[in-house]
Amino acid sequence: MVEHMLKFVSVPQSQPDKRPAAERNGDFDEIYRAFAVEKAEQQASRCSQCGVPFCSVHCPLGNNIPDWLKMTAEGRLEEAYALSSATNNFPEICGRICPQDRLCEGNCVIEKGFESVTIGAVERFITDTAFAKGWVEPIRPPVERETSIGIVGAGPGGLAAAMQFRQQGYQVHVYDRYDRIGGLMIYGIPGFKLEKDIVARRHLYLEESGVRFHLGVDITDGDGDGTLSFATLRARHDAVLIATGVYKSRDIGGPGAGLGGIVKALDYLTMSNRLSLGDAFAPDESAALNAAGKSVVVIGGGDTAMDCVRTAIRQGAKSVKCLYRRDRANMPGSIREVKNAEEEGVSFVWLAAPEAFLGDGSVSGVRAVRMKLGMSDASGRQSVEPVEDSAFVLEADLVIKALGFDPEPLPTLWGQPDLAVSRWGTLRVDHESFMTSLPGVFAAGDIVRGASLVVWAIRDGRDAAAQMHRWLENRAAQCAQAAE
Repeated sequence: MVEHMLKFVSVPQSQPDKRPAAERNGDFDEIYRAFAVEKAEQQASRCSQCGVPFCSVHCPLGNNIPDWLKMTAEGRLEEAYALSSATNNFPEICGRICPQDRLCEGNCVIEKGFESVTIGAVERFITDTAFAKGWVEPIRPPVERETSIGIVGAGPGGLAAAMQFRQQGYQVHVYDRYDRIGGLMIYGIPGFKLEKDIVARRHLYLEESGVRFHLGVDITDGDGDGTLSFATLRARHDAVLIATGVYKSRDIGGPGAGLGGIVKALDYLTMSNRLSLGDAFAPDESAALNAAGKSVVVIGGGDTAMDCVRTAIRQGAKSVKCLYRRDRANMPGSIREVKNAEEEGVSFVWLAAPEAFLGDGSVSGVRAVRMKLGMSDASGRQSVEPVEDSAFVLEADLVIKALGFDPEPLPTLWGQPDLAVSRWGTLRVDHESFMTSLPGVFAAGDIVRGASLVVWAIRDGRDAAAQMHRWLENRAAQCAQAAE
């Protein structure tokens, strides 16, 4: 029914209502209110149903966005959920945390002045409604296989693969060193972007679907209390998928880099999220990673930096500044997140980089230097160069380094010298089969591609599961043939 669509000419773009900054700064609840049914249908009706849907083309999962927007506009929400979840294992999560302004919405072909379709909020609405209505049913494969799969890492890549394997009837075991599933979705991303009960809801769904979790288990080079050797893990399962993500924080040197009060972003965010989840810590332990009453400087320009500055505001910091060496246009983080941070009271110091950290025992300031943009490199990104005699000082009681993440040295940690890595330390795989240098051991997600988006981890987990299924089927056929 085409009359339900193409309303972008008469209906303006609208996001769900955003809570006022003064209200949301006092808690870690999500900042956007839920769409009402009528509002979601109205926004979905703005889709132009274009012949070449660039929103789908630029979605890492290739989601059938125009089709489920049309279904939503027509009130066919159960069908919309079925179609949305056919290509995305966690649409309610992607609808909340994907940088839609850089992906689907940013490539919507509706011309400027009418603005793009509000895709992410509708995606979130569809799946939240499906859970509320009882449309999300546990996976019940038609046949249960005896074949066992071991997955290392309960982040988005590992969990997406686990769902795909259960649909094929495999016996799936997921191992994670943390006490909750979700990886950075639970400990790295603050609740104001992704409330933790959304992840907990998926945990329950996966358990009801037959996925078995082994939490608080660290994979190492030897068996022990709370540890499991990688060799033992391989012996337990017919195939193994490594989906550990990347957790090694990039560091920054310079004079004073070892002063107290200079912390890593992941340590800071993990502590904040654990406190929000109700975990108990000694007062002195949590105080060191609490911004309350402090002048905070966050170094970095990605989404992790945005998570840090907005968390510091909610903890009651005296002031929060984000120091980034490029300008706003070249910032890798979501522009929507930058806007939210500015509304909440964060100050951005563009084109500036740290030169030294000042203080006696504990940091008291950051000496920075002004930067200017230089020539573009092969990728088109401009280089940065310091401006002579431009040093200045920012007051700081707490400095948070949000410079990105690198892979941990898994071959060393797991006692697997034959596990090949790239020059960046990521696991080397055959990019068609996802197999590592160890037979029957596969890898996917950030541990292969480097630090990236949740949506890319989901895509990699799905693709790796499909290739592992093919490998297991071929191996079973070869064994059967050999037995004849």
